Amino acid sequence: MKLRVNDMPVFTADQLHRLGVMIFEEAGVPSSEAREVMDLLVESNLVGHDSHGVLRISTYVNAILNGRVKPGAKIEVVRETPTIAVVDGKWGLGQVVAKRTMDMAIAKAEKYDVSIVATFNCGHIGRMADYALMAVAHEMIGYCAVNSSPQVVPFGGIERMFNQSPLGWAVPAGKEPPFVLDISTSVCAGGKIMVARAKGEKLPLGYIMDKYGNPTTDPEDYFAGGACLPLGGVVGYKGTGLAMVIDITAGLLSSRGPAYLGAGRGQGVIQMAINIAAFRDVSEFKEEMDNLIRAVRNSKPAQGFKEILVPGDLELRTKKIRLEEGIEVPQAVWDEIVQTAERVGIDVKRYL
Repeated sequence: MKLRVNDMPVFTADQLHRLGVMIFEEAGVPSSEAREVMDLLVESNLVGHDSHGVLRISTYVNAILNGRVKPGAKIEVVRETPTIAVVDGKWGLGQVVAKRTMDMAIAKAEKYDVSIVATFNCGHIGRMADYALMAVAHEMIGYCAVNSSPQVVPFGGIERMFNQSPLGWAVPAGKEPPFVLDISTSVCAGGKIMVARAKGEKLPLGYIMDKYGNPTTDPEDYFAGGACLPLGGVVGYKGTGLAMVIDITAGLLSSRGPAYLGAGRGQGVIQMAINIAAFRDVSEFKEEMDNLIRAVRNSKPAQGFKEILVPGDLELRTKKIRLEEGIEVPQAVWDEIVQTAERVGIDVKRYL
């Protein structure tokens, strides 16, 4: 641990990874799976998505110790054609299951050009981009989306009906970094509300409402029965429509079911791989991607803006900074991690 910054402890990526692996191993997770999970949690912190980073360690360990998540579980394909599969995740660790199913989608697309894999009985898988990016290494376009427990109201409503319903797309480019879009279809991800709560910060107005439907900036109101708002503000029907599409594809197609049925069904996952070579010359496609990315970046910024960013730019900048300066962890999150470590018999002070 380094010196505290902004009243928060700061760690290197290696420190957090090593500690997290030890915690998971002591909780009964096979070493290979512990490393897979921590690879993605720490990567989320590095690119600035703290909502899907080490903040999740305690929740995952609790689920393991309570028997809800089953490390080492073997996924089962319950329905399959050359281009699709429906997979029972057997309540394995989400990151482990989702990597296996994305590998399956990529393998099918290598043979048959496009593929879709839907998964149910799956734990929290983390950041959508991690799986979409797996396809990029194979000169493919990758897609991943999930539904889960209800936390978001429909446009005009006050009752939780949808999950934050995140989706991720990743597209290879040539000399430019891949295009990576990873967003929720609500105003913000649930994990970002957790981060604000841990830091003792308020949320911007328009993110959440309390349980009575009143606008609020206090994260505690969300955890006391409030809800997140759909993406779009005054045109929030667009966010609601997107959330329903993900509920249908990740929830109904996978057999997980829609979000409003509750948290006990885990996450429904939908993943897709598109083989670019089936459509056109890959090098030409990637050159045009470079041109598109540069055209957007070089377009004229509006008053008050210094530059135009494309999806993925901010994450790459953040990762460079955090690799050099370390990862800040809110004190409340760190306290939970320490308590979780102690629960499985690890004295954190011996390892940091």
